[in-house]
Amino acid sequence: MAERLTRVPGVVGVMLGGSRARGTHRPDSDWDLGVYYRGEPDVAALKRLAADATGAPVEVAGPGGWGPWVNGGAWLTVGGARVDWILRDLDRVERVWADCLAGRYEVGIQPGHPLGFWSPCYAGEVALGRMLADPAGELAALQQQTRHYPEPLRRALTDAAWEADFTVGAARKSAAGGDLLHVALCLSRAIGILVQAILAHHRVWCLNEKGALAAAAGLPDTPAGFRDRAQAVLSGLGDPPAAVEATAALVAEVRRSVEE
Repeated sequence: MAERLTRVPGVVGVMLGGSRARGTHRPDSDWDLGVYYRGEPDVAALKRLAADATGAPVEVAGPGGWGPWVNGGAWLTVGGARVDWILRDLDRVERVWADCLAGRYEVGIQPGHPLGFWSPCYAGEVALGRMLADPAGELAALQQQTRHYPEPLRRALTDAAWEADFTVGAARKSAAGGDLLHVALCLSRAIGILVQAILAHHRVWCLNEKGALAAAAGLPDTPAGFRDRAQAVLSGLGDPPAAVEATAALVAEVRRSVEE
């Protein structure tokens, strides 16, 4: 399938991503194929290929069809297996990588990413992906670069832990007024920022929120009981002031650990 995808006009390479690329998959895990293109991919040709692979018409979302960051793609079922095509604009991926090298990143609004889409994910996908088809060697060249986590990006993401402190302060005010929605949103975001800071401190690429808390909790020097304490906060919002102060303690400990 990967080789056939590279024959679609605009497509330059295909990588296996997700849990199957990292060897952490379950038997029923999806097959995530990153379809890297330049310019405008031929969506009509992608639809024909998808229909040929599945035996039925398949809706293929072109660039931007799934939102500004996830971009587009298709959900296929092939021989009983779920196969996801995820479109990636290689020019944009390379621009994001240049930003990472300079210690810059964005957090964009994106459906399916409740804590936002953190732009370094693009570089992490290339770094952790498994090459399936790369006729001109463009993806291989970029992957070689992204396997070295940039120090400026590490510093930028660990320094950003200040936002968790700021966000807890906002939650504290809302807790006093009984605004549970705002408290819940603030505390979940604060914990997400801490997770990003911990992973970056150890030069670990974070691809999305799923599994990120457990990954951060398993790294050296992470505050004791980090995962259990974070989960207790998120399940203990019946007492908003207590949840706020528990999060504040986590923020202080994480900031000390990533600044050392």
